[in-house]
This record gives sequence, structure tokens and C-alpha cells, in this order.
Amino acid sequence: MSSHREAPEISKDPVADNTDVYAFVSPDKPHTVTLIANFIPFQSPQGGPNFYEFGDDVLYEIHVSNRGDVRADVTYQFRFTTKVRHADTFLYNTGPLTSIDDPNWNRPQFYSVTRVARGKEPRHLATDLACPPVNIGTRSTPHYGATFTHAAVHPIQGGRTVFAGQRGDAFYVDLGSVFDLGALRPFQNLHLIPLPSAAGVNGLQGLNVHTIAIQVPISDLSRNGDLPTDPMKASSVIGVWATASRQKARMWDPGQGRPVGHGPYGQVSRLGNPLFNEVIVPMAHKDRWNALPPNEDRQFAKYVARPELARLLPALYPGVFPHLAAYTKSRADLLAILLTGIPAGVVPGFQNYTGATQADLLRLNLAVRPSAHPKPIGLIAGDPAGFPNGRRLLDNVVAIELRAVAGATIPLVDPSFRPDKAAALLEDGTTNTNLALLRTFPYMPDPAGGFQSKPGTPAA
Repeated sequence: MSSHREAPEISKDPVADNTDVYAFVSPDKPHTVTLIANFIPFQSPQGGPNFYEFGDDVLYEIHVSNRGDVRADVTYQFRFTTKVRHADTFLYNTGPLTSIDDPNWNRPQFYSVTRVARGKEPRHLATDLACPPVNIGTRSTPHYGATFTHAAVHPIQGGRTVFAGQRGDAFYVDLGSVFDLGALRPFQNLHLIPLPSAAGVNGLQGLNVHTIAIQVPISDLSRNGDLPTDPMKASSVIGVWATASRQKARMWDPGQGRPVGHGPYGQVSRLGNPLFNEVIVPMAHKDRWNALPPNEDRQFAKYVARPELARLLPALYPGVFPHLAAYTKSRADLLAILLTGIPAGVVPGFQNYTGATQADLLRLNLAVRPSAHPKPIGLIAGDPAGFPNGRRLLDNVVAIELRAVAGATIPLVDPSFRPDKAAALLEDGTTNTNLALLRTFPYMPDPAGGFQSKPGTPAA
């Protein structure tokens, strides 16, 4: 359900395809916020000799809105440059890599970071920051985490810290089942086309992504440049989304043997919540949605108010969701969760409302401290530091969103509605079988290695 192949055109351009966005108050540094945008989905660790890398011709951005009008007040821009050290070899590395600047690495990448505040000139924060190599295997990249992860974490101006490079995917979901006519393996015995119930299969286990992560002081993002302490104040809430853009004209350069961009940049990928474009927006509109700014999302509100998935669940699981099937009102709960944030008075002591402008954003209340005992089901399990209050790497967004769509959150706005019993139980049956999260920035797991990886079972 996260956006790994969410629209027809961007699925053909994986270097610019934003897979996940995360935003959370850093658990080990609660005076900071960590923003993460992942790109380039479904990376096989064995994918050489031309291993995965960021696009030199893509403008990657993470945006923050803090004034309530869903326009970018702070944007962090990332641009990449790739170098070739040895022109006469096909090899990514000509020997073991023992450091991030090892001359045996034939194709290193570097990047710059720029901060753009609304109404001000861009401010360049850093240049020529080194990415780590991909995790090739035990001979080429021995002791990967100890050698490369810390070396690729760069302190930059203003108490900020950045990382850009390959990571293990932190998201887990049974993609193979969900997209096979909406089957959820633990409940597939109740499906219209039944099979015996089974545990979920994590379709992203052992796969990598490319991560852009930045950790900044909360005051770098808050509306008043302070450290908010009152979660009920409007100024405590920010909205976050990420984009990828390409220059609007691309022409083949025979001298370089590749397309070269010209003209202004145009947005080709966008992501806020991990469900919106993938499951809410109809296929015919997905590519247009990717090119629009979030403050134009009002035109898609009708798909949130009456989501297709909420109609499919009673059809695919006959007799399991009679209350959901009979509910004909507009889904005010989903409109709040996904398009405006949750206003005060719905959840006691909590809100992440960004105003009346409807937009797909991750909404984070900066005054909510990290949880000492985080719950993967987040806010609906009583953990206000979890999704949909921002998004942490450990949040089980698949279960949260399935339950919300199935009606578990309708009573928050319509006390007369009684959810079906199944609504509180829905999940895809997966557990987090990915590589272990890190306890410190950049938090994303070290990437799976090519030599070490073991592809899945034979195709049936």
C-alpha cells in the first residue's frame, strides 16, 4: 500500500519514483525532527554491474508547510553528481572498498543540500557530500554498516545532519496478496475466491531503496522558529511531502550517450501519505496527481469521501462488513485524516489540523514528544506520536489504513455508527521481517548485500 509503483508513468522512471515519506520527532534527539524520503523501489541487492544510484538529472525535494495554507515554507533540495574514476573498466569497484573515499570505487556519487525558505533567497548548506557505495557483498564492501553508514552521515550548517544513499527498505507489506483482488491472507478463507487462511508474506523483504534523510532542529521547521510545547496550538503542526522533478525538455546528446535536460524543472513524482495516490486516486488521474502541488488536492476529495476500497471490502468479503456496506454518508473521518489533519475535539488532547485547505500531507504535531513505548498501530492504539501523526519507520501503516478504510475511525466523527467487528482486526498478516532499524540517524536499516541475498522461492 505504500507508493512503490503508484502511477503508470512514474513506474517507468524509478530513479524519480518516491516510495515512502517519513516525518517524526527524533526519538534520541527530541529537539530535532527527522525527515526521510525514499526513492528507487524494489532494488535487488544483486543488481550490478550498474548498481542503483540517484539521478544526476533529478531534483529531489522535501517540503514543509507551517502556516496553514499548504504551501512550502521550507524546502530542502538535493542534487547529485556522479563521477567515473576509471574509464577503462566495466567494474563498479576494482577491489575491496574499505572507506567511503576508497579509490577502488569507480563510480562515487556526491550531492549538495540547499534550503529554500518562502520569500527568501535559496541558502546553500553543503556541497560535495559523499554518498556511500551500495552493499555489493562480503568481499567488495566488508563490514558495511561499520565502514560506510557512519561515514555517510554528514553534519552541516545550523545543527542539521544529512544522509543520502542506499538503505534496506523499512516498509513491509504483502504486495503479492493485496494486489491479487484485495486478498488479505489471514482472512482469505472469507474472500469471494477463498483459500485457506495463512500468514502474510512480506514482499519487500531483502530489497533496498535509496534514502534521503535530514535531521534538523524543530525550530528550523516551526511556524514561529521556536520549540512548540502545546500540542493544541495550530502553530505546533507542520505538513510534509516530498517530490522529484525533471527538466521539462530532454534531448539525446550523442557525445555523452545519454539524454540531457533543458529548461525549467517540472514535478514528476509526489508523496505525502503512504496510501493516497496508490489506492485512493483512480488510475486515469494518477499521473496528473503526481504533477500537481498538494494545495490543488481538493479535486480528489470525492475519492477520499467515498473510497473505492471501502466499497470493495464488502464485495470481496461477503457478509463480513455489513455495517460498512450500509454506510452511505461521506467519510468525514478519512477526509480529516488524509486531507486536513484531525481537528481539536476529535481525539482528546490531540490535533494535527493544518487548516481547511484539503491536501495530501504527512501532518506532524511538533509538540507531541516521542513515545517511550511506541505502538506500531499508532494513534488509534493510543500512541499519539504514531501515524497519522507524522510517520515513524516502525508504524504499521498498512494495518492502520486498512482499519480506517474499513470503518474503525468513523465513530470519531459519527458516534451513531457501529463498526463491523472485522474492522478492528484487519491486517495483511505481515510482520517486520526486514533488516533491523538503526537506533540513531539515519534510522533506516543498512542495505541488504548482493552476495548475501537469497532470492525467493521458484515462481509458481
